[in-house]
Amino acid sequence: MKAVHIKDLEGPSTVAVSEVDAPARADDQVLIDVHAAGVAFPDVLQTRGLYQVKPELPFIPGAEVAGVVAEAPEGAAVKAGDRVAALPFLGGFAGQVACAADAVFPIPDDLSFEHAAAIPFNYLTAHFALCRRGRMAAGETVLVHGAAGGVGTAVIQVAKAFGAGKVLGVVSTPEKGEAAVAAGADEYVLADGFKDAVKAATGGRGVDVIADVVGGDRFTDSLRCLAADGRMLVIGFTGGSIPEVKVNRLLLNNLDVIGVGWGAYALPRPGYLQGQWAELLPKLAAGAIVPPLGGSYPLAEVRDALEAIENRKAMGKLILAVRP
Repeated sequence: MKAVHIKDLEGPSTVAVSEVDAPARADDQVLIDVHAAGVAFPDVLQTRGLYQVKPELPFIPGAEVAGVVAEAPEGAAVKAGDRVAALPFLGGFAGQVACAADAVFPIPDDLSFEHAAAIPFNYLTAHFALCRRGRMAAGETVLVHGAAGGVGTAVIQVAKAFGAGKVLGVVSTPEKGEAAVAAGADEYVLADGFKDAVKAATGGRGVDVIADVVGGDRFTDSLRCLAADGRMLVIGFTGGSIPEVKVNRLLLNNLDVIGVGWGAYALPRPGYLQGQWAELLPKLAAGAIVPPLGGSYPLAEVRDALEAIENRKAMGKLILAVRP
């Protein structure tokens, strides 16, 4: 079968498509014929050895896929022929992948494989961030940095689907702002001077929850955007630098800065992923969650997809079309 190989740590430009053997399925795994795979920022980091998961070279990247079950163990919740999304965490950029049964999820019949592949990584992260770590309550106001990207649009849609009163997106350009609004944000503000714009948009009150996937020099101004008892969710650092916080800033309005390590939380807890999916599935079936796709690339053009994310040109989720 064809598969994407990371054979060195020189970045997206040296990633290649190779012929490899099909994976062997362990007794507790599901074998999936991959139709589409989601491309995410951690995939880019892995091409440079900068992600916390560092497999031995060479390896096949790809954390999330959608496709059709080829084989499943007896007693699994899915069977051969079922349409599924899945989280193999590695190996998804290939014609087939073996995945732990606990991380394979049924999808609605009318959901395309491309849209299904866009859900697991970003939407389970967003659900964990807002509903578990952020303790978002119905009617609260949520601010989303990087609001036009894959995680940003997922946070917007999960926030709205689970009852947020207002969602504001922070973006770098009006074009990205339009993408954030199309994903479901009530309005957007530009990153340059966003603090004053957020205060104006909330009547001076500030927001209840901030989802930050960017980091960098926005962090301190983000804290100033929080209302009393506000929560700042640290999800990632696509801006490149890891900010520091002077903890005295947290005292005045009783603010929380909360780390969001979804994988570190979910993987040691059997059944947690399935519980998350059970909460998301009705939203998917009702059309309350429809991942915005930023582009679909054939497997041979995987470098272009990775470089689009690395250069922050992607809006919405990028997909590899493994089986056209």
